[in-house]
Amino acid sequence: MSPRMMAIKTGWKRGLIELRQSFTNPGELVSHFLWPVLLLIALYFLRNRSFGSTGFGLGALALPSMLGMNAAMGMISMSQQFTADREDGTLLRAKATPNGMVGYLVSKVVSVAGGLLADLAILLIPGLLIIGGLSVDRPGAWLTLLWVLVLGLLATLPIGAVLGSVFTSARSQGLIQLPVLALIGISGIFYPLTALPGWLSAVAQLTPIYWLGLGMRSALLPGDAVAVEVGESWRHLETIGALGVWAVLGLAIAPVVLRRMARRESGSSVAGRREKALQRIG
Repeated sequence: MSPRMMAIKTGWKRGLIELRQSFTNPGELVSHFLWPVLLLIALYFLRNRSFGSTGFGLGALALPSMLGMNAAMGMISMSQQFTADREDGTLLRAKATPNGMVGYLVSKVVSVAGGLLADLAILLIPGLLIIGGLSVDRPGAWLTLLWVLVLGLLATLPIGAVLGSVFTSARSQGLIQLPVLALIGISGIFYPLTALPGWLSAVAQLTPIYWLGLGMRSALLPGDAVAVEVGESWRHLETIGALGVWAVLGLAIAPVVLRRMARRESGSSVAGRREKALQRIG
């Protein structure tokens, strides 16, 4: 087995270990359940409300969108982990190991993607019991859900890796979270995009968050629900194109940014960040 393949295998095993640890650590376990539970509470209050005069349940429209939003939030999780590992020297140790950055990146993709899939299941399974009007027994529904999710992760996780490489401290994560939350607010997650002003709709359609939500809705909603979407179409080809472009850009840019970031890492830079952190605590 080549050294690179060995690094990939090691990264895979490390990612599974990190994933298992995240579900045995009380603090991380709470984080896995807290956000889905809050969304389920919101769904409960939306379950009997309709969108305007269309007759479509607002809860049924919101649940698939929430799944798309949670998948898109993987970029923040990836960014946070990269920044934390950069700050405590984990990335420096990976850099010092042959093919260590390859193994490290594989481990992060496995742990973050695995955690996201678990979070989506925590939201989806109870959500199907709370909300009616979904079309999960339709042929192709789960297949559509699968390809949208795979494309969505390919589109968002590399972006998270790039953002985690750019910011050097955990305190800077707020600079990432606020814009992402703002984009979620206008992306049609909690209210159909057709109800927003035209310019906001155009901005939302430039982001992968909107297309993830649209793809999830196309998988889980009945066909007549398309009436509340832009152009009254699920736009599968556009979804594949938009998420595909983001995936290609991310996969092309991420390795370059990671290599440059790794070259700048040194023992003195890690020590400097630790000293600043200690000064803040003091």
